Amino acid sequence: MKSLFDTEAYNEVKNRINAIPADSSPQWGKMNAGQMFKHCQTPFDIINGTVEFNIKVGFFKKLMFSMMKSMMYNDKLWKQSVPTPKEFVIDYTVDTSAERENLLSKVDQFHERKNQEQWEPHPIFGNFNKDQWGKMNYKHLDHHLRQFGV
Repeated sequence: MKSLFDTEAYNEVKNRINAIPADSSPQWGKMNAGQMFKHCQTPFDIINGTVEFNIKVGFFKKLMFSMMKSMMYNDKLWKQSVPTPKEFVIDYTVDTSAERENLLSKVDQFHERKNQEQWEPHPIFGNFNKDQWGKMNYKHLDHHLRQFGV
């Protein structure tokens, strides 16, 4: 899986984000382009500590999520229309242009952390190393960029 910490993948993602027309319709799912741009910012907000993701994860859920952890960053593509956690659902009107710029800015900020070795744990999956964070964030963006045909 490519990583957002690799310059080539980083530039590719930015070009793909910019290639989505504002009035583009998804090939699957319910979000329009602006909502998708907003949705894709949430993982970066969690990583940066600018938003709290308050979810109660008991022992059995932790065990289940630990078994699914590698799917977050492995080479296997995510299935279309995978259910979105309610905390990540964007079902309201947004300014597509502004949200595209916000997403691009957050991608830039994340890429700039490519030399960071210590990371806070993911609120559901726990600890990831730098390589896994880079791949997971590329994979999430790639999933949604494919959703819009780019």
